[in-house]
Amino acid sequence: MRINRSDRLQPGMTAPNFVLRDTTGKLINLQAYSGTRVLLSFYRYASCPFCNLRVHKLIKKYPEYHKAGLEMIAVFESPVETIARYAGRQNPPFPLLADPSLKLYAWYGIQSSWWAYLKSIRKLNLLLDAIFIKGYRLGKMDGDKALVPADFLISEDGTVHTAYYGRDIGDHLPLEAVEEFLVSTAPHL
Repeated sequence: MRINRSDRLQPGMTAPNFVLRDTTGKLINLQAYSGTRVLLSFYRYASCPFCNLRVHKLIKKYPEYHKAGLEMIAVFESPVETIARYAGRQNPPFPLLADPSLKLYAWYGIQSSWWAYLKSIRKLNLLLDAIFIKGYRLGKMDGDKALVPADFLISEDGTVHTAYYGRDIGDHLPLEAVEEFLVSTAPHL
């Protein structure tokens, strides 16, 4: 899948709406989150150790972020059954969506890059930690191995506040940027 950089979302643009089923069968409609701040994260295939490590980190941060008024949605390129088998084992308190057609990935301008795949060698320690310490073993690769993750912070009005396109297959928006977003967009009483 080739997306031009000009096709990528920019801050201030309206986040494309979607309706997809999560791994429990519930329909998730981005428009239903209107009035709420959202972290929308796109991952590679569901058994990706980097992706599972990131989901693990978000699960740990969820109580704090949710209390601050942030909802989270995770999208994988894998089918529902594979997501449930791998990332779903962690029982995240946020929806995991399946987009094996990559339609939503295209709407959000997410790219595949073998260069980004190769650059991930710099994260060997993180990969080894994910596999051997956390136990996120590589499994079925039902997707594009070179798909690069992305994260979007969406404001209450449905516009993109932050569009973060990973530089390699293990790169996500730093959690400090999420926390800064929560502070800077907190409702003033």
